[in-house]
Amino acid sequence: MRQSKWRWIVVAVAAIALGGGFGLTARAEVRLPKVLASHMVLQREQPLPVWGWGNPGETVTVQLDKVTRTAKANARGEWKTVLPARPAGGPFVLTVNGSSVVKCEDVMVGEVWLCSGQSNMEMGIGACRDAAKEIAAADYPGIRLLMVPNRWTPEPQADMDGTWKVCSPKTVAEDGWGGFSAGAYYFGRELHQRLGVAVGLIDATWGGTCIQTWTPPEGFAAVPALKGEYDVVQMGDPRTAAHKQRLGETLNAYAQWLTAARQAMDAGLLVPAVPAYPGELLPPRDVQNATALYNGMIHPLCPFALRGAIWYQGESNSGDGMVYAERTKALVDGWRAVWNVRDAKAVADGTAFPFYFVQIAPYNYGSPRPQFIGEFWEAQTAAQQAVPGTGMIVINDIGNVSDIHPQNKQDVGQRLARWALAKTYGVANVAYSGPVFKAMRVEGDKLRLSFAHTERGLASRDGKPLTWFEVIDADEGGFVKAEAVIDGATVLLSAPGVKHPVAMRFAWHMLAEPNLMNGDGLPAGAFRAGTLPQRDAMSYVPEAKGYKLVYDLDLNTVGGGAVPYAVDHHATAGAFDRIAYLLELQGNEGQMQYVYVSMDAFTADAGKIGVPTAASGAHFQQNVANLNVFSNAPGIVTGTGLTGGNLEFWPNNYAQPNAAKVPNASDQTFDFGDQATEPVDGYGSMQVHNHDAKQTLLAVNQWRGGANGDVGIGNQATGNPDWTFAKNAGGYQLKRLRVLVHGK
Repeated sequence: MRQSKWRWIVVAVAAIALGGGFGLTARAEVRLPKVLASHMVLQREQPLPVWGWGNPGETVTVQLDKVTRTAKANARGEWKTVLPARPAGGPFVLTVNGSSVVKCEDVMVGEVWLCSGQSNMEMGIGACRDAAKEIAAADYPGIRLLMVPNRWTPEPQADMDGTWKVCSPKTVAEDGWGGFSAGAYYFGRELHQRLGVAVGLIDATWGGTCIQTWTPPEGFAAVPALKGEYDVVQMGDPRTAAHKQRLGETLNAYAQWLTAARQAMDAGLLVPAVPAYPGELLPPRDVQNATALYNGMIHPLCPFALRGAIWYQGESNSGDGMVYAERTKALVDGWRAVWNVRDAKAVADGTAFPFYFVQIAPYNYGSPRPQFIGEFWEAQTAAQQAVPGTGMIVINDIGNVSDIHPQNKQDVGQRLARWALAKTYGVANVAYSGPVFKAMRVEGDKLRLSFAHTERGLASRDGKPLTWFEVIDADEGGFVKAEAVIDGATVLLSAPGVKHPVAMRFAWHMLAEPNLMNGDGLPAGAFRAGTLPQRDAMSYVPEAKGYKLVYDLDLNTVGGGAVPYAVDHHATAGAFDRIAYLLELQGNEGQMQYVYVSMDAFTADAGKIGVPTAASGAHFQQNVANLNVFSNAPGIVTGTGLTGGNLEFWPNNYAQPNAAKVPNASDQTFDFGDQATEPVDGYGSMQVHNHDAKQTLLAVNQWRGGANGDVGIGNQATGNPDWTFAKNAGGYQLKRLRVLVHGK
């Protein structure tokens, strides 16, 4: 028993020593990233990077078919080599031989695409149209599927946990949201059938995510308009000079605190508070933070050879407007940078890392301004036109305005494949785009529109008159529905009452499912053309002709600091007996609303009749006499000599109590009877009311808020009647305030 006991102790000690317990280094087995594995597809006609890990300094031999290459591991055990480009074929065995042997069986060479985005790309075949039928038919051993598990990380990862699978009715329906990405599968199936080669599809998707989280730092660096986002990414990256400098400053502050804390402790004094760690030094800490999903789901795939990428995302960025075009540039440029795609000509002609994407579908997004989506569609179109080697499909004919996840992904995949077949693979006679607006010409009281991609003409999808066209007159009114008639390869627009059309728009609404298509059956996407008329409301107010302009302010220019008046004549205003305010608002609908109010002078100081600021000392909460009101806004009580006029002009914060006892005002809401509070240099109110009519006439609040400021004519329909906290200023392209006086 004693001998046996000692024998087991010796064995245990030896095992610990061999395992590193006494400082001996165990030999590591050769290991490949999981993107390099059995059943994968390697990209044909491109150099093929192969990389992995082993023992520091060891030589690794890589063999594919009869071709071999060697690599030597660095001090961290990392090695990489590149196999020469080869044509489509297989199956092959990829063998990696070093301290151990790794074999990847059933390897094909063909076409490989990265398929990424949010939920509409994530949506699996089992969650889409004809699920049972399509799953049963998905017996394509020449298509290989790799689903990247959802994972966001603070730093770039070297590997992920996905597995290559041969496409079958079983594997296509496994994992994810109803199985493998339906849009990706139908795209790959079309390529496989048309090209006759193996197709590898990499599904890297996550529902509800923004485009920034998929973008690498290199992408933000390439787009000047996103410098602010790039600076944030740089500051959170411990490898950058900016991070190191800021961290050094922080450590110095901690060192000073430590010295002061010890001195306080020795003296029996309170220790000063520890300096807070700067939040800007933290890496991504949420799935929506810039680079978070690039780190966890895209970086582990680099530098695996790809043909290109398809992308379906945007719902989570739909409020970005034109900024989304810049974000798309960053994503595409960033991915091309990390995949080291440098041939500008090949990128431009769509053969080197093409990027084909989906314009998001019409849907009831619940916005009070349904035209906002037109601006987003415009940004997606602008990205396609600005970034070489990209293409965008339009799906406004196959969506579902009641479901943000349209189930028809067959046509989505096929339309994406059309772009690839035509532009990347050079397949002849493949129509890949619907009509694209080219030019507008004014012909009397009509507008003529011409288009590209109309070789087979234009048509109405349902045989009915064309829908969702609008025009605007130069002199009056906003956008109105237009009659649209196909005339050869052009469309002719007209509308009753519009004698001088100057601008138009098409499908400019979140519910727009227009019927214009080309002869190939592909739909036209949203667009607009012309210039909205700039109308001057002064001409509608005869009284204003007897007044002198003191201030003119474009509210689009207002931000922090002093009020940036375009005109400031207060120093030469002279004596006056009446004061007038003219507010004009014009939104993207083109309809201009105005209100003009004049009253007996409530001050003799012209320096206090403009926007009330702490510097001007303007603070007026009082009734005004002989109120005259002119307006084209519905519901505004107009007239002259009105008796219910009152002002709330101050730079202060304010609260709901009706401390001034203004008739008809409420203590519970922000209206025409509020109470100024501290601080003096606060939110700010510039409001003219008619308390007899229980009505706000004009409001300009939080003027330093820019797009988040409050502007309004009449009572706000919901929320606070005086527009407090409306944050609606960004919804108007024209916001002009003029202040006038009538000389004595």
